Amino acid sequence: MSDNALYDSFFALHHGLPRQGPGSDTTTRRLLALAGRLPERPRVLDLGCGPGRSALLLAAEAGAEVTAVDTHEPFLAELRESAAARGLDGSIHTLRADMGALPFPDGSFDLVWAESSVFVLGFDRALAEWRRLLAPGGTLVLTECVWTVAEPGPEARAFWEEHYSLRTVAGNAAAAVDAGYHVLGTVPQPESDWDEYYVPLAAHAEAADTTVPGMAEAVAGARTEITLRREHGGDYGYAGFVLRPADPRWHVRRETAEDAPAVWRVVSTAFGSVDTPSEVEADLVDNLRLDADAWLPGLSYVAEAPDGTIAAHALITRCRVNGEPAAALAPVSVAPEYQRTGAGQAVVRAVLDAARLRGEPLVLVLGHPEYYPRFGFVRASEYGIKPGFEVPDEAMMALVLDGSVPVPAGTLVYPAAFGV
Repeated sequence: MSDNALYDSFFALHHGLPRQGPGSDTTTRRLLALAGRLPERPRVLDLGCGPGRSALLLAAEAGAEVTAVDTHEPFLAELRESAAARGLDGSIHTLRADMGALPFPDGSFDLVWAESSVFVLGFDRALAEWRRLLAPGGTLVLTECVWTVAEPGPEARAFWEEHYSLRTVAGNAAAAVDAGYHVLGTVPQPESDWDEYYVPLAAHAEAADTTVPGMAEAVAGARTEITLRREHGGDYGYAGFVLRPADPRWHVRRETAEDAPAVWRVVSTAFGSVDTPSEVEADLVDNLRLDADAWLPGLSYVAEAPDGTIAAHALITRCRVNGEPAAALAPVSVAPEYQRTGAGQAVVRAVLDAARLRGEPLVLVLGHPEYYPRFGFVRASEYGIKPGFEVPDEAMMALVLDGSVPVPAGTLVYPAAFGV
């Protein structure tokens, strides 16, 4: 049997499936929401688009101008037909191309999207090669197969070691941060996303003519995957990653002991002024450093200005919700001369990344309701969380960093240093 026969049979088996990997419209919408505010008509690149389920949704619901790329022309033809039927043919443009050799200029897209296709290049290579395609403030959205347990069983491990190297969600998040991205959010995909792919694929396998050269092998491969998922699916899953390149203007890093005096100046002048610094918030940071129950090593971050001085500071410490550990973002401070320059956003995103990689599942903030939602915060009351003192409901916000961990409900208690 030739390689061409197996290739042709594989695609014949997959022809007409609604999607070519685990996913759903619900997951696509969740990922789109995490991407945040987009331009009025965002330029979207959908890589490995298959028959274009995501492209159609992005064009219809985000008003996007979508460039859909795949190497398999019949998938692109399916997408063009579906787009025309929905009146979206003016919004979706197809291109047969290799996602590893894309012809687009740097900065061409507001959103680069790849559901169930990044494995073609590999997660790390995709992060490195696709970054240049993003316009300033642009976002990269990927879904990827991941380990969901620390110690996968031998059957799942043997299969994936042969086919594709998996990491955990935390492992991929760490790789993204190391590659110069901020993690805007991750989405663990439900079992129903696998059903949307495997149920139709199983029906195709059942109906396939296995006398066609290569088809018996294609069907056997599909059934092996489906059986592995049924018997060992608890070991692995799919997850979405919403990533944005870090702002290159700011060098962000962990605070060191030598930074303490400069941090005190930044915090005191941010909450007061250069002429009349506010000692209350600056002393709060110093007191939190001395509280072993509150201080979380590695979660005090600074942003350096081009001249090496500290422009901004953000701190996350331990708090509790109904007795369960959570994390509190406070205070966030930007030196007066660097306010409204992006320094604050840079340091907040960096400390949130650090909290995510440390394994903190939940961060809470009391702050401006028009500022913190850009980082993904929503009203804490949506999770049944309220502080033990009166504040406007919209000002107490929560950000879930790990959607696989239940969110505790109840009363939020800050460290004693806050005095509340």
